[in-house]
Amino acid sequence: MAGNSNIEWTEATWNPITGCTKVSEGCKNCYAERMARRLTAMGNPRYVNGFNVTLHPDLVDVPRRWVKPRKIFVNSMSDLFHKDVPLDFIQKVFQTMNETPQHSYQVLTKRPERAAELSSHLTFTPNIWMGTSIENQRVIERMNCLKQVPAHIRFLSCEPLLGPLDLELSNIHWVIVGGESGPGARPMEADWVRSIRDQCQDQQVAFFFKQWGGVQKHRYGRELDEQTYDEFPELSLI
Repeated sequence: MAGNSNIEWTEATWNPITGCTKVSEGCKNCYAERMARRLTAMGNPRYVNGFNVTLHPDLVDVPRRWVKPRKIFVNSMSDLFHKDVPLDFIQKVFQTMNETPQHSYQVLTKRPERAAELSSHLTFTPNIWMGTSIENQRVIERMNCLKQVPAHIRFLSCEPLLGPLDLELSNIHWVIVGGESGPGARPMEADWVRSIRDQCQDQQVAFFFKQWGGVQKHRYGRELDEQTYDEFPELSLI
């Protein structure tokens, strides 16, 4: 539920909430749902509700016990701004983030409109990075909602990338791109990735290429045009 992570752009995960519901095409082959099914079958007590949204109040304080600074992906198995997560619980999660400035928290949501709506009730300290998932042009409005959130760092996760994107990146500081992986993985075209890389370079935004994906993602690696892109937001922004 919390601990070190193999995700390339973070160092640890923290899941005070589990479970979610699908909202767009990017959710079709949700890795978290697939993992939740496996954990439910194994009898993991955190998944007695399967992939239904479940709060875990006893995990809210976990990062306070981590002294060494980490990049922490918040709710890799859920969405902090899901409609079924009450404001008072979101505030408790934010309080932990606010009071542990040694860590950088990467909050990724497919519901940035709710994040913007609730932002006046939350404190966005500089160590909280807010991101949204954009898999194709159909959900590009999420980026505009994200820009309304008063976070010091705002980022896009274009994963799984399912089509070309035309990005106006003012007030966006970081873009992650990745292909879908696992059973039923949908293909990603190289020109879509190159276009996003070029848009980031033209607009001076950090670009991180996570993976090509595929059913066996290790076969395809992380290089784009014989180069690995591991850029992060400038520390001066934080």
